[in-house]
Order: sequence, then C-alpha cells, then structure tokens
Amino acid sequence: MQWTTEPKIRIETPIYTLEMDDRRPVAHVTAAGEGKLMELFLLSSAHTVGGRDVSAECSPWRVTACNGGVVLSAECDSMIWKRKCVRLTCLEDRLVYGMTVEGDGALGDVELLSGYYTGVNLRFGTSRFYSAFTGDTLFNPEPDGRECYRNSPRERAMIDMAGGPLPGRDHWFFTPPPFCFVLRKGETCVTLGVTAKPGAHTFTELEYTGGSTGQGLLLRYEGETQVHGSYALPEVQMIFGRDEYDLLGAFSRLERLPDDDRPAPADWWTRPIFCGWGAQSALCGRYGKPAPALAYQRFYEDFTDSLDEKGIDPGTIVIDDKWQAAYGLNTVDTEKWPDMRSFIDRMHRRGRRVLLWLKAWDPEGVDPELCIRDWRGTPVAIDPGNPAYRALFAETCRHLLSEEGLGADGFKIDFTARIPSCAGCQRHGTAWGLELMREYLSMVYDSAKVCKSDALVMCHCPHPYLADKLDMIRLNDVNTARPVNPQMEHRARLVKAVLPDRLIDTDNWPMPTKQAWLDYVALQPELGVPSLYYLWNMDNSPEDITDEDLDTVRESWARWERKRRGEAE
Repeated sequence: MQWTTEPKIRIETPIYTLEMDDRRPVAHVTAAGEGKLMELFLLSSAHTVGGRDVSAECSPWRVTACNGGVVLSAECDSMIWKRKCVRLTCLEDRLVYGMTVEGDGALGDVELLSGYYTGVNLRFGTSRFYSAFTGDTLFNPEPDGRECYRNSPRERAMIDMAGGPLPGRDHWFFTPPPFCFVLRKGETCVTLGVTAKPGAHTFTELEYTGGSTGQGLLLRYEGETQVHGSYALPEVQMIFGRDEYDLLGAFSRLERLPDDDRPAPADWWTRPIFCGWGAQSALCGRYGKPAPALAYQRFYEDFTDSLDEKGIDPGTIVIDDKWQAAYGLNTVDTEKWPDMRSFIDRMHRRGRRVLLWLKAWDPEGVDPELCIRDWRGTPVAIDPGNPAYRALFAETCRHLLSEEGLGADGFKIDFTARIPSCAGCQRHGTAWGLELMREYLSMVYDSAKVCKSDALVMCHCPHPYLADKLDMIRLNDVNTARPVNPQMEHRARLVKAVLPDRLIDTDNWPMPTKQAWLDYVALQPELGVPSLYYLWNMDNSPEDITDEDLDTVRESWARWERKRRGEAE
C-alpha cells in the first residue's frame, strides 16, 4: 500500500485507488483495470425519532497508519448530536467505513454513506448528499418473489427479516441472509454490507437506496434503540474480490461468534427427512379443510405406514402444523394427537427421530403480559426476552423432548418472518431486530440442548450472527411462480458460503407440477439433506404419484447415502 497527503490524500493498492476530494467530504474509489467504481459521501446522517441529523461543519481529515493500513478520520457537528466522528479504514483488500455519534436519542432511520450537509461550497447547495456506485450489477442474496438476484445499481434493494406473500414484502424465504449486497463492475466485486458488535444488531432492515444518479445504505431502527452517550453505528464493509458468493463468505466470517467447543453433528441429522406438511396439504381437497386442521396422529400413522410399504426409509419424521392446541403454548392438541408418545416411541423403534414444528412468534394462548404488544397494547408476538415466557417455554420443552415426557428429538422452526417490526412496541428488555431474532433462537436452542444434547434445531435464518443457535438451515418453501431448481440452487449456494459447516434441509414443498417435483428430488443430494413432503398425490397438481415416480426418490436417497458415507459415485 502506498499513500500520500500532498497535494491531496491518495491511497493506492494493487486492487484499488482512493483519492479524497479537496472540495467535499467525498472519497473517489477506482478499481484496478475497471476505472471509477465508487464515490463515497462520508458524512452520514443518524436520524432519531425526535429530529433529522444535519451537519454543517467538518474538520480537516486526519491520516494515520494503523495495522497495515491507513485510517482517515474527521469530526463534524450535528443538529441533534453533540458531535459525530467518521472514519474510513483503508486496507489492502477492503475499505471499512464507520461513524460514532455522541448524545441522547432514539434511533430512527440511519443513513450510511449518504446524509444531510450544509457545509460545502454553495455551488453544491445545501441538501441531502449521496454516494454513487458505478457498476454493472448489484447482487442481493435475499430470495424474493422475482428470484432475480442481480439488478442495476440504480435500483432500490432490501434485505430484512420480516415479510410474507404480500406486495413489497415477498422476501420472507430467508430471515435474514447476511445484511450484505455485492456490487460488480467487470471482473471486480465489492461488498456493501454492515457489521455490528454483539448486542448492537438492533436494526430490522438494510435498504440500498438505489437512485438514478445517487445511492446509499439505510438502516431502520424504528425508534427501538436508545442512545445515551457515545454510540458506534454499524460499519460498512467494502471487501474486494471476484465472486459474489465468495465475498458473502468473507463478510460472514466477520459476523460469526466463536463456537469452537460446539460438538460435531449427530449422524442421524444427515439422514433423509420426511415432513408431513405436503401430505397434509394434499388431503385438503378430500376433507375440505385447511392443512393445519389435518395434523392428526392417524394421518401421520398412515404416512409412516405408507413409507414402510413403499420401501422409503427416512431418518427423521417432522410433525408439522398444527399439532398444538395453541401456537404460543406448544401444548399437544390431544384431540388430534391422543397419544403422541406412542407414535414417537414407534418411530424410535424403527430407527427414526421425530421433530416437532414450531410457529415462531405466534402469541396464541399466551398471557398478554408475556407478549410483545403494539402501541395499543395488543399482543403481536411472544416475548423471548421476558423471563417468565422463557421459563414457560423451557418447561414445555422439557415435556416435549425429555424421556420423562414425549421424547421428541428437536424442532423445525417456521414463520420466523413474523418477527415484530414496527415502532411503539412494548416488550421486556431492549433487544430488537436481529438481536430479537437471536433471543428467540437462543430460547429454543438452549432449552432443547438442555433436554437432549443431540436435539436438532433447524430454521431458515442463515445469518452468521445466529450460527451458534442453530444446527441446520432449511431452504424454505419453493416459489412456484419461478423455475424450481435454479432458485433452490441459489439458496443452497448462499447457505454454503455463509455457514459452510451447517447442514441444509432441502425442503420439498410446494411444487407447481409433478415433473418439477421429480426434477428437484433428483437434485436434492447435490444441495443437502434430501427432504420428502409428498407420497400419494400433490396439492397443486392433479397428477398422482406412482411407484415409478417414487423410484426417483429411492435413487436420490441412495445417492445421498453414498455421499454421506464418503463413498465415491
């Protein structure tokens, strides 16, 4: 790395060159062989619910050598903070941008690399200023309804945790992936991702504020993070490389917490899975009821008997939605399941394990005092930060998993996208955003491991900050509006980049046609643990499943068995 401060600040590495603008608080970044890549506006705005953050004066930039790199730093004033300090750390293969604010306030929207400033030459006006990212594509790893992961850098993009099959919210498949976009220009890629210290991931969304001529990053805190004194905002990691997925892996390593003492995965975790949800859904037409109303013990006995008859031997059975009398309490509905223990014992005798499906966040049946409530006091979610609810869940977990209780073997967590994300909520503690998701997963994971050290906990939350509170990532529901195999290949590739040491449940539902289902069944061993949802027929297609069709399942599972044993194909 070479650098100079005269006649202007200039830093050069084999990968990029950075020059500071002598008229504006802006850094111009060019990529080796690619030309102009980024124009970074360095005075961000940390708005609060009480006011907008506007700066008017910025100190001269200080340049110091540090840990094999160079740090550029400056102080600026603010209309709402006592002061702000910005810094840009320049290393050989990356730039790291950060800002610290000092004062008091509840964070609202925090702009990074864009913001309000009145201190420039009046030729440039007094307004909101933006960065400019010049590239061919912006890679957004979060699956959504379009299944289009590469768009123009001039388009808006979003990564968040909440969502559903609704306009503007159809990115609920992963909750969340890493908060990281990747800009590409030619052969050069650079991440635009945010990292935070443990306990400080209290934002709910990362938005890339695409515009035709200016862009930036926006974090939404929703007024749920109180600042008193000095507060370091999340850092923007701009890591250079050549491949989007490889860079997501490099970014994710910055966010993982140590878990070196974690035991190795149990062998049974890697055996194929049968989940009853698809078979339940296929019964809807016959019984005229929604699928959750068909989670009966007698149907699951039929499913598992049929598996035996057809010579298909999963290692894990998932009892899906809704075996509970109330989602929030997770007590067994004894009308549907008069003797769940006998079913689990029977599966154990067959060499199979049993997972119970959990609907995250749903407050059904729970005392409102143990719930997160909206501004009116209406319960919107269970509160994993409330010690009384955690104790309630731990006791229920002991009944569900311990040998003195039902003896089940773990949990499949679903509906994590229903995490509360709105201002004015009442709750116990201060966790919000990703920290609230971590509290929920910690509650489930820690309770399960107390009961059984090899209990399996799976979810669809492939964020590296959550890695130590999950065992397996489920690829989640199939988007039937788009080709099946490419979307699932993307999800699996993302998980392998972000959490290379975690297992993958490949999922299997829903499917647009039988042929799409057969094609995906054949692909599953290449992606992760095969998962089967259908046996006799499908819910979205009138086509029956024949024994010949099930040969594809048998062949796929045989290939997976050879792979997990390390046998050559």
